[in-house]
Amino acid sequence: MSSYSDGYWWSPDGLRLHYRDYAGGEDGRPPLLCLPGLTRNARDFEPLAARLAGDWRLICPDMRGRAESAQAKDPMTYVPLTYLQDISRLLADLAVTRFVAIGTSLGGIITMLIAATHREWLAGALLNDVGPTLEEAGLARIRTYVGIGQSHPSWVHAARALEESNRDIYPAYGLDQWLAMAKRLYRLTSAGRIVLDYDMRIAEPLRVASDEAGVDMWPVMRAFRGIPTLLLRGERSDLLSAATAERMAQEIGPDAELATIPHVGHAPVLDEPASAFAIDRLLARVLNG
Repeated sequence: MSSYSDGYWWSPDGLRLHYRDYAGGEDGRPPLLCLPGLTRNARDFEPLAARLAGDWRLICPDMRGRAESAQAKDPMTYVPLTYLQDISRLLADLAVTRFVAIGTSLGGIITMLIAATHREWLAGALLNDVGPTLEEAGLARIRTYVGIGQSHPSWVHAARALEESNRDIYPAYGLDQWLAMAKRLYRLTSAGRIVLDYDMRIAEPLRVASDEAGVDMWPVMRAFRGIPTLLLRGERSDLLSAATAERMAQEIGPDAELATIPHVGHAPVLDEPASAFAIDRLLARVLNG
């Protein structure tokens, strides 16, 4: 595993939040701000850090309620606008004013909000299997498991549970890969049980969401024009349709590259060969931009 230092910052409403800071080189490259998905945490980017740390600095936050970050007093703050406020405070504390955003799922939504409000911060962007329109089938699947506690007697049991619920998403995975994913998603309690490493109350905003149409995020795609942007889509994704991904690329224009990652669903882990090649192309564009 690549070495990192643990850092902490305070949210605007007084929560102590955690991030991993993987050191990069001294050549002035912008850092990579790695924003995880809804139930994920900073550990989700271990495969990416193993490949890029040393050449690139990676800043990987645990969002509020995840892993080593404090849980929110009010679960209704588990929403993208609050996450944006938290991340903005982190960036201010680190004096980081320009970076490459790498956003998986929820992290991609936060990246879109950054583009809408502070596009000057973005030296580049990766939207991993997420877009302005999300498929109801994928959202319904997410609602079936978010906030449902699990407890397992061993890491192998946790890995097998992940396999049972996610084999359609990662059909080529073997036990070693399921174990690695389990150790990114779960934690060991003092009682010796393996449990999911997030506040179960992150599901509450999903449960009370209305059926009314939300904010139209399609105009935000234009904010990525002039910014090297990579759109990743899992070939088997039930959250981001091929048509939506293609429209996103058209809206952004020549600054966007769309890469479909074969044999995976929502969402690519970023260690797939096709993901690695596409990320390397994105970073080369950032350096040459």
